[in-house]
Amino acid sequence: MTETRASSTSPDCVSAEQAVAACKNFVELVAGSSGVFWSTYDPNDIACRVWQWQQGSPPRCVTHKGFSVRGRVYEYGGGSFCIADHHVVFVNEKDQQLYRQRIQDDTDVASGEPVELTHGNRRYGDLRYSHGLIVAVEEECSTHRIVSIALADGAREVLAQGADFYAAPCLSFNGSQLAWIEWYRPHQPWTSTLLRSCERDANGAWSAPRTLAGGDRVEALQQPHFDAWGALHYLSDRSGFWQPWLLQDNVLEALPAAEADHASAPWQLGEHSWIALDDGSFLGAWIKDGWGTLAHIDADGTRRPLATKFSRFRSLAAGKECFYCIAASPTCPAAVLAIERRGHQVKVLAEVSPMMPEERIPQPEVLRFPSGSSEAHAYFYAPEFAQRLPPVIVFIHGGPTSACYPVFDSRIAYWTQRGFAVVNLNYRGSTGYGRDFRESLRGNWGITDVDDACESVAHLAPQQRIDPARAFIRGSSAGGYTALCALAFRRVFCGGGSLYGVSDPLTLGRRTHKFETDYLAWLIGDAVADRERYLARTPLLHAHRIEVPVIFFQGELDAVVTPDQTRSMVAALTANGVTVQAHYYVDERHGFRKEVNLAHALQAEYAFYRGVLGHPAK
Repeated sequence: MTETRASSTSPDCVSAEQAVAACKNFVELVAGSSGVFWSTYDPNDIACRVWQWQQGSPPRCVTHKGFSVRGRVYEYGGGSFCIADHHVVFVNEKDQQLYRQRIQDDTDVASGEPVELTHGNRRYGDLRYSHGLIVAVEEECSTHRIVSIALADGAREVLAQGADFYAAPCLSFNGSQLAWIEWYRPHQPWTSTLLRSCERDANGAWSAPRTLAGGDRVEALQQPHFDAWGALHYLSDRSGFWQPWLLQDNVLEALPAAEADHASAPWQLGEHSWIALDDGSFLGAWIKDGWGTLAHIDADGTRRPLATKFSRFRSLAAGKECFYCIAASPTCPAAVLAIERRGHQVKVLAEVSPMMPEERIPQPEVLRFPSGSSEAHAYFYAPEFAQRLPPVIVFIHGGPTSACYPVFDSRIAYWTQRGFAVVNLNYRGSTGYGRDFRESLRGNWGITDVDDACESVAHLAPQQRIDPARAFIRGSSAGGYTALCALAFRRVFCGGGSLYGVSDPLTLGRRTHKFETDYLAWLIGDAVADRERYLARTPLLHAHRIEVPVIFFQGELDAVVTPDQTRSMVAALTANGVTVQAHYYVDERHGFRKEVNLAHALQAEYAFYRGVLGHPAK
């Protein structure tokens, strides 16, 4: 290990516990007549709670003890609460049912007790409210529908069914039109979807659904919503990027927008990254060259950038006086912002503390480097102190159709303060660089992503910014698969880590949940016709080729990458005499949430890598 002032657990380094505490996050945000509401996840108590802010009053938590606001539709959830008149309607994490809770306008009066609206084994997500109805995506075993739930008494009506998957149901302002996104296996929501709609007559009956977009061409559609005049807006990647389009009187029009993705891959429900405003202008966020921009955009395309100190924006909402969003920056993990519509002044309603002085926060440097016949993207974080070339850790995000962003991550600071450089990699296939970049992973999982990880080391080594002989790779979920493939099939890294990572894609395809059942066919190929390709890219079958130490972390309740995957890989490496360490958490699912487990995993990984470098952690 680099002999540096920050190379051990000295008092001036952020501790694992502090790093995890800074992982508190804001999940979703909604604006309503009773104020602005957002949900907060705190690993200290592993609960998601809703907070309310009203002008002139400090934020207050309105979620009652014993409740946690989190849905699990498609396993990843999203859209777990909405504002319905003077109520918040939410998905309770424990039973996945909808509850109605009255919110008092007088902040001195406690909010009402939650009242159960639904019962049974169904799950709900992507909640929207209009005209006395909660419209939602409903999941019952492997069947999905769009339903309405009456706010008053919980009366349920099925609005759309028959497709494999649904997302983003929305009602027009007068309640007469319903639109939604649907898709069919084997597609994913970022490969090919349909925009559908139906209309309600004077007697309350809904017409047969009709296809508005996606029927005559392959495009991925997102986030439909009606404006005040009944025109329908949505995001489509038909031009190569997720950009906004307007459908009015059966005429389709591209709206003025940056040539960039205005959304990320919709792994979760309920996202809002583009909003049509009542005056004909728009509020939009997009990603360009890895950085996020938020702007108020006039109908003629004039852009007024907002909150320019921040680099990522999500959960956009608009009120009469302000725009609202959840944002983050290289020095701020997460913040809830109110931005004045006239003067554009920014007010921070709530924020997560980085738990360290700003001068000690590592700053991301954007990297673009050649890989294969194309290029890859990454953010490089230099170590805080280094007297010689530092070791490096290449971070591989999950998904794999996901992304990392140039925002503060206390876990990256944990490593840089201990003398490690970090490469946070957006390999080919990641979101935020257009459809072609995303599609480049098709059939190439385990190849292009591994190439990009290795090339990041090759790119930095000649610049003498890292020590290539002391390079590690680590990843979670799909990122764990990339890490294991790199360790098995390449000789670039001296060790690595897998957090609930895939080691046997064929087994994953047989046992995973419906949402991802066909994803592997897109990533690698048909399980039967392309079996040899699978066998060639299965780390478990090539465990004998891994010669460097590996550490594993696995949740016992994981329904996405089941624990037997990790146990099989650990057993194979152990049998081959490889140094291996494994940690199993009986109370964790896919993606760790509990503070004590997150801190333990971070400490254990650090100690393991120091041991590999010949400097056991103190």
